[in-house]
Amino acid sequence: MIEPTLNTTIEGSVATLTLSRPAKLNAFTAALHAELRAALDAMERDGRVRVVVVTGEGRAFSSGQDLTEALPRGQDGRVDLAVPLARDYNPLALRLLAYPKVTIAALNGPAVGAAANLALACDIVLAARSATLQQAFSRIALIPDAGGTWLLPRIVGHKRALALALTGESVGAEEALAMGLVHRVFDDDAFRAETAAFAASLAAGPSGAYRLIKQAFARSGTNDLPAQLALEAELQGQAGRSNDFAEAVAAFREKRTPVFGGR
Repeated sequence: MIEPTLNTTIEGSVATLTLSRPAKLNAFTAALHAELRAALDAMERDGRVRVVVVTGEGRAFSSGQDLTEALPRGQDGRVDLAVPLARDYNPLALRLLAYPKVTIAALNGPAVGAAANLALACDIVLAARSATLQQAFSRIALIPDAGGTWLLPRIVGHKRALALALTGESVGAEEALAMGLVHRVFDDDAFRAETAAFAASLAAGPSGAYRLIKQAFARSGTNDLPAQLALEAELQGQAGRSNDFAEAVAAFREKRTPVFGGR
């Protein structure tokens, strides 16, 4: 019997997907990719879930691709890394970037290579104080993938992104926070509890508005200002007709905390 490599738990409105190959530092395999894809699909369909947290078991978030896994080869007999990228990493990066629910990458430890970039594809990155991010590709004669060459320059700027890719330097949690790669850093011994509280707080919010916010930000990269203003008006119109907005206005008038239903 094949052991699962991903554990899924649901607590309230928060689903936690835990990469579970601790002996291999949660390195990605084709099987782990398949389980993660299936879990994301299931969590999207689950009406209870408003926030999805991705984290790792043990002392690492993930060391990236498992280089001990048999990799596909081309007709010349050489390894063809374009195959697992097209089959697994690229669809996962696109899925995370377009996911309709809020996603949180909870870096309990090192996030290396493709794992670092998949974490950056989530909406929010939280890190334990001992966590690190590393574009380790150049150290094994490869280039950043899983969206790294697109995400990094947009987050930290072209020159700094290029330096991180060329050097393969490891970036600590505090430095990553200063760069904008990470949103919050929590002490190691409180990391799980702080992450759970952060996710639960988000899950109690207006998830319908979150979805519209994500749509607006996703399209801002290609829209000019007039197009973005028009999009804001369109999406704000949808938000203003929602039950959650009506509840927020009623709560404001009644001087109480709103209870959002996600609609």
